[in-house]
Amino acid sequence: MILQAHTHQLLGTFGGPGNGDYRGDLRRATGVISTYTTQFGLAPISILVRLDGLYGDAAPLLDVLSADLAVIARSRAYHLLDLEIVKPRLVGAPDQLSTHPESGMTRTLYDCPAVPLTPTGPNVRLVVATHSIADSAPTVGIERNGTVYELFVSTLPSPAFTASDVLDLYLHRGSFETVLADEDDEQGSDRWYSHTPCGQEFAQILAQWVWNIRLELGQQLSGAALCATEFAPAREDEPASPVEPGRLDLPAPSSGYGPPQWARPSFTHGFPGSAFTLQPDGTLRCPANHPLYLQERRPERNGSVRVLYAARIGHCRSCPLRAQCQESSTTIKPRRVSAVLWPLDSSPPACSSTHTDAPAAPPRAPVLWKDWPRCAIRRRWLKVIRREMVSLTESIPTSTCSSTTTSTVPCEAVLTRAERAHWRLSWQQRLVRNARPSDAPQLVVTLHGLPATFAATFGFDLLATA
Repeated sequence: MILQAHTHQLLGTFGGPGNGDYRGDLRRATGVISTYTTQFGLAPISILVRLDGLYGDAAPLLDVLSADLAVIARSRAYHLLDLEIVKPRLVGAPDQLSTHPESGMTRTLYDCPAVPLTPTGPNVRLVVATHSIADSAPTVGIERNGTVYELFVSTLPSPAFTASDVLDLYLHRGSFETVLADEDDEQGSDRWYSHTPCGQEFAQILAQWVWNIRLELGQQLSGAALCATEFAPAREDEPASPVEPGRLDLPAPSSGYGPPQWARPSFTHGFPGSAFTLQPDGTLRCPANHPLYLQERRPERNGSVRVLYAARIGHCRSCPLRAQCQESSTTIKPRRVSAVLWPLDSSPPACSSTHTDAPAAPPRAPVLWKDWPRCAIRRRWLKVIRREMVSLTESIPTSTCSSTTTSTVPCEAVLTRAERAHWRLSWQQRLVRNARPSDAPQLVVTLHGLPATFAATFGFDLLATA
């Protein structure tokens, strides 16, 4: 099933009994999407295709990538965890932490920018999300040594989309389960329309057509504007903090950069950055022996990189050294520590000097998600239809009215044994019985109470009222 995310319109349904020919259906769906992009003059790479777990293997993903479409999918190719390019990332510090706002589940995210999807390529972006195992066996992901691993494959560029953006886009804005729930609740005719798969599929296509018509009519009736949501804020460069030149014995986190330079004590006289010890696994250890995890790597001026670490709020709340570490014992934020890494061929400028000749940072903008309201415009249209009067009249052709017909005695209806016993008719018999003859009166639908601008948009005829 193809759903257009920003308008919530259904573009097609492809399937069969069970899972059907899922690769063949995916190729047909990809062809529809490619035709859509050509029709509207869009670049194929600007279309992001979100696939669920059924297509989490390499073969279906290759079908989408061959059409030059961007993709985001949940992968079940867990052998990627054993690749030499992935294993070092999993033992190092995570790139981000993502907490679900409702369930409270916290996932640790590891971003692998270039991982071969197959031994011969192509390379894709792999985001590994880990969390502790619950009481029951995980329904999604694979469990290894008490940790659940979930894999997400994408072609979204970094750092325009962070690892957390990829996860949120797949689990939230990219999901279509809510639309399917609304469509199934309003138009569940495929459940009783027919006992055969072809009849149910016909009813499903008809229901989706009605769904799209309601969205378009509701949009023209209400004139709702696009809803703009700041999916991810613009990344801002923080001014460089005064740094202390110590900590030269610490190893550089990545090649090409010198040792980290930690921030000096703040105005609150808390612990300086040098009081937090760098661990072999990439985390920091605070004076109270609690870990701080890597949250962000942010490029700054002159090629430097700022790394930001944060502790767990649960550790900070019960810490006996909290008064010496944070500005207030009642703050709801955990302790954060940052350090600046300078390239080996560059040196940090003096704190007292001003750099008027430094190149300006490239402009940055937030990632905006724009879409139409899914429920409001559709339900507003349904309220109008159910409140206003709808007239159905038959327009009798003029030739029929002027012609003279002789009165004949109606023939007696004779039933066959199959009709008398209400035997099930074949599809051919149903089509013959239900076909509308060419000389049948034309059906005219009159809708009352709609605006004139709405009628003009679709070319409807206007009737003068008294």
